[in-house]
Amino acid sequence: MSSEPPPGSGQQPPEDDPFRKQPPSSGDEGSPYGSQPPPYGGGSPYGGGDPYGGGSYPSDPLAGMPPLADSGKRTLARIIDMILVAIVVWLLTWGFGVNEYDVDPDKVEYGKSFTQSLITAVLYIAYDTVMISRSGQTLGKKWLGMRVANLENGSTPSVQTALSRSAVLWIPFAFCCACVWTAISGGWSFFDKPYKQGLHDKAAKTVVVRTN
Repeated sequence: MSSEPPPGSGQQPPEDDPFRKQPPSSGDEGSPYGSQPPPYGGGSPYGGGDPYGGGSYPSDPLAGMPPLADSGKRTLARIIDMILVAIVVWLLTWGFGVNEYDVDPDKVEYGKSFTQSLITAVLYIAYDTVMISRSGQTLGKKWLGMRVANLENGSTPSVQTALSRSAVLWIPFAFCCACVWTAISGGWSFFDKPYKQGLHDKAAKTVVVRTN
């Protein structure tokens, strides 16, 4: 077992993580092909196996991992999560009398607007951090069949990694740009190659992969 933690995680992923990639075996025991290379030149069902028969991870970090999630589905999952958290934000701000759209006859209540945005950002960060560090999935991602994984080894992100990923995505929401930054950060995955990473994925060294 390697003693080096995955980049940005701050801790070693647990050995019992069901999603953690395992290094390919260096021997031929149990192989239905004996000493011959497997057909199609790869040991991964997703075409990421090492065609040269090496015993270490191939240079492509996606080898042995499921296919990357579709960016359109990622956007839909994010919208679902935003709606779920927005409902909680609305209930909290309504209960405490903090409404972004309250307007004084003489002036706009900017303090209330900022307070609601701050509450929203905090709840989004907490929601993303807790859910992703537990299973790699928010509710939206779970329902649409995808999960967040460490790019290096496919394991579930640690709390530190999930927190940094969420912070990059949501802190600007409280202070400026609001949904504009969220759209830019998340929408980056539509154009990014080869890993379809949003800006928050790049900061945390994560990718989003399919689960079905």
